Amino acid sequence: MKEWSNKWVSSRQPRKQRKYRYNAPLHVRQKFVSAHLSEVLRGRFGKRSLPLRKGDEVKVMRGSDKGFKGKIERIDLKEGKVYIEGLNVKKVDGSEVLKPKDPSNLLITESKMEDKRRQMIVERSREKEEEKAKKKGE
Repeated sequence: MKEWSNKWVSSRQPRKQRKYRYNAPLHVRQKFVSAHLSEVLRGRFGKRSLPLRKGDEVKVMRGSDKGFKGKIERIDLKEGKVYIEGLNVKKVDGSEVLKPKDPSNLLITESKMEDKRRQMIVERSREKEEEKAKKKGE
């Protein structure tokens, strides 16, 4: 049986940090698969990052594929990897498969906002910004 608790706050011990991530349920792992927003989206949403979704357009910021732009085709929550349309790697037998990318190396350039949960996240951040602005104005 997996040992995981949402009561866990933090630890300096890497083994406990790994245990938290490896044994986390899928709804928590979704938050691990987040990427930074582009400057335009940051201004529009008032947030720095968002969890990735299938259909988002991203740009690779690190590695040998730096600068590549494409749509997210698949997200593997178990491995914590993202697969981008058109970013392939050739296997030894000659076939081509999608190349996995770490979400921390990606930048969201266009987000798919059809998801209700995602819309709620953005609305909450806007409300917080408005409250801060009111407090500064007083």
